Amino acid sequence: MATDEQPQDIGSAQHTHTVPRKRMAATVVFTDHTGRVLLCEPTYKQVWEAPGGAVELGESPRTAASREVREELGLDLGPGRLVAVDHVPAAAGRTEALVLVYDGGRLTGQQTAAIRLAEDELRSWAWCTVDEARERMRPLVARRIAAALRAITEGGVAELENGHPIAGPPADQG
Repeated sequence: MATDEQPQDIGSAQHTHTVPRKRMAATVVFTDHTGRVLLCEPTYKQVWEAPGGAVELGESPRTAASREVREELGLDLGPGRLVAVDHVPAAAGRTEALVLVYDGGRLTGQQTAAIRLAEDELRSWAWCTVDEARERMRPLVARRIAAALRAITEGGVAELENGHPIAGPPADQG
């Protein structure tokens, strides 16, 4: 009898080794009491980002999100629910990627005061409105953050391609 760890069909297991692989990243959206989003200014590029990063081999996206928040901000906070999934096509020397965005919740004043940046990786952080995010981030990432904030407010999960919402099925008219 096969278990979850043992494939029932060896042919299927062999096939999985021929399937293309995608990069995967996990990010966390934290907000303050006014709805602004926490953004970080990396030391290694000119645009700002939300806390997060690459999912390592053998690591779940949720675990990666927790690890990145701990490494980048010094906060030991697990992510909340998944709020967005973004497929990013390959471009300029980068392979395609799948980015999962989690709701980090509203940080309290005490949690905010406890932020300790990874100085070798992050120069600063700031609470930003959606408009400020658009000024500081690559357009793709700003669109993703705006969609994640809508999903946090309205519920559901935003399905995105290159930061653009994908139209879902028509609403039930019944």
